[in-house]
Amino acid sequence: MAEEARPKSEVAVTAETTDMGRISNAFSPPKPSWFTPKRLLIIFCVINLLNYLDRGAIASNGVNGNRRTCTKSGTCTSGSGIQGDFNLNNFQDGVLSSAFMVGLLVASPIFASLAKRLVGVGEASFISLAAPFIDDNAPVTQKTAWLAIFYMCIPAGVALGYVYGGFVGGHFNWRFAFFGEAILMFPFAVLGFVMKPLQLKGFTPAESKKALTGIEGAVSEVKDDSTSKVDMLSIKVEVTDQSLKGPSKSRCRYVNLDQLSRFLKDMKVLLLEKVYVVNVLGYISYNFVIGAYSYWGPKAGYNIYSMRNADMVFGGITIVCGILGTIAGGLVLDKMNSTISNAFKLLSAATFLGAAFCFSAFCLKSLYAFLVLFSIGELLVFATQGPVNYICLHCVNPSMRPLSMAMSTVAIHIFGDVPSSPLVGVLQDNVNNWRVTALVLTTVLFLAAAIWFIGIFIHSVDRFNEDSEHPVTTTEKTNTMPLLEGKTAGETEHCGA
Repeated sequence: MAEEARPKSEVAVTAETTDMGRISNAFSPPKPSWFTPKRLLIIFCVINLLNYLDRGAIASNGVNGNRRTCTKSGTCTSGSGIQGDFNLNNFQDGVLSSAFMVGLLVASPIFASLAKRLVGVGEASFISLAAPFIDDNAPVTQKTAWLAIFYMCIPAGVALGYVYGGFVGGHFNWRFAFFGEAILMFPFAVLGFVMKPLQLKGFTPAESKKALTGIEGAVSEVKDDSTSKVDMLSIKVEVTDQSLKGPSKSRCRYVNLDQLSRFLKDMKVLLLEKVYVVNVLGYISYNFVIGAYSYWGPKAGYNIYSMRNADMVFGGITIVCGILGTIAGGLVLDKMNSTISNAFKLLSAATFLGAAFCFSAFCLKSLYAFLVLFSIGELLVFATQGPVNYICLHCVNPSMRPLSMAMSTVAIHIFGDVPSSPLVGVLQDNVNNWRVTALVLTTVLFLAAAIWFIGIFIHSVDRFNEDSEHPVTTTEKTNTMPLLEGKTAGETEHCGA
């Protein structure tokens, strides 16, 4: 009875206050997430490290081994590792390093277009999504340094793979190396599926869409209770709901065509961006050499300089020079003032000097002189990782960064390290001289330096702060926490088969 005695105006005010509270909660800052930028950077680095552990392991003498050989007198030595067990020539052995890339090349553009979850096929999802996320959340004066730390895990992972593969292959069987990798990666694979979506600059947060839907509903209820009239907002909601009741197959077909159209449009933008094209062309030439180095390095060192522990030697050089060189490259670019032009200057200079030192190293017969010059060369060559990816991220609009990174990854693999290992194998099968093979391969680094040198003179624009084609509201731009948003409403819906 007390409720009935309350004035209608008081009831209306109470209802309005409640609805306004719902609207305020929809836009209130979310609670901070445990996954801070620094913690996520550490997680990304560990996963990237394990991704590249595989490449080092399969290239190590302990896992890769040697082919069965026979002398002219008829004395034969049994083979070892993968090459010995399957009696592979150098070309066939080189194909092994390229075979696993098929999944990566297919998956990388897919996850770039989704740009929603940190899940996927190894490197495919990380390169597409992790690098833009790091670029968004790194301090302004340390962006390249943070990227360098992330990409430092590439040479570090390969180097650890050399040591790991050499140890496991030498003490057990080469197959156990891959079993161990699967066990190490399993927890991170599970983490990838349970983690909430990351929010990237240039993409509208899922929570904001849900908040807007709640506000529309709340406003329409207040209007209905106070005036019993239907305004244009409620009509809009009703029309939207009716449009979603159509056949699921038709909606999926429309969405797929729309995504394909957007993908083709974005690809056209990338291909017309001269800075991006020149950067990727230089990166392809660079990766052609680095991919072959990482696969054939221990075997070449073993044959040229009779290294007893080639896996340990190349692993040690690569991990030290990779870490120091990659971080140094990022820090130097930050000190130079991180611009696209300065990044090209650093790329061309570091690559040219690194190529000169590596080429000179392979000309020497002394093992110790080789180790000194080759270490300096690798230190300079690995300084490119931060700058080259900085250009990929900053020469395009924010919403296109995942696609930019994905297509860069696809290009440097499909035209770089995928064909380089088999081609180097063919060259070695024909010349049968690892020193000549290594010198021919190293000359390609001079081509990379020349291409990046051209980039210095191309007009460039840093588009990091440009408005995206998928703009976000002012509220969304200032609302940077939490780093991981909740599940989108659309995740519960599935397209009909």
